[in-house]
Amino acid sequence: MNATILVVDDEPTIIELAEMYLEREGYSVLRAENGVRALDVARQSSPDLVLLDLMLPEMDGWEVCKRLQAESDIPIIMLTARTDDIDKVVGLELGADDYITKPFNPRELVARVKAVLRRTQRRPGAEEADGVLHLEDVRILVPAREVWVQDKLVPMRAKEFDLLHELARHKGIVLSREQLLDLVWGHDFYGGTRTVDVHIAHLRSKLSDSSINIETVWGVGYKLVSQDDV
Repeated sequence: MNATILVVDDEPTIIELAEMYLEREGYSVLRAENGVRALDVARQSSPDLVLLDLMLPEMDGWEVCKRLQAESDIPIIMLTARTDDIDKVVGLELGADDYITKPFNPRELVARVKAVLRRTQRRPGAEEADGVLHLEDVRILVPAREVWVQDKLVPMRAKEFDLLHELARHKGIVLSREQLLDLVWGHDFYGGTRTVDVHIAHLRSKLSDSSINIETVWGVGYKLVSQDDV
């Protein structure tokens, strides 16, 4: 597989367990025992995925996630010893792609790593001849994975772009949260529909100056509309 996984945890036994099972599947594994070291390794080695513990010395996992997401599109799976939903929600809001609660089944961990890598390495194709979706003052450049609003480039994380792309392709059509999960995160995603709500909120904020809007259809899901539809 040749993918490189950075495992960040202050418990050596956790790192060793993850490393053993990941290497069996053909992955290369890098280690970091604290948040500061994790950032250094990620910046130097550009891993394909990061397994990131939340409770870390020197710099916690939330801060590491925030900084990594600001600098790159490296997918992140959060590791948490707590089962509180708030930890999971905060992690997803910061841009994490998935989460797993410790203690974990190592086979489940490997399955989630594979699933996230499949989703993040998959790139949508362009349906239009020029590879561009035009929605009034919004342009979605599919091959370049760029979104422009009123001639200004709007930074998008990987899943935000994919979600907007699917909503734009189905403009005016209501898509349920489950449909959006399948289209953007894949059938093998382990997270819940709350992930969709979090990313929709981010998109609405980033598109607030545009003439398009993501409407909530209560009890069903979301649809993208524009001023032309009013």
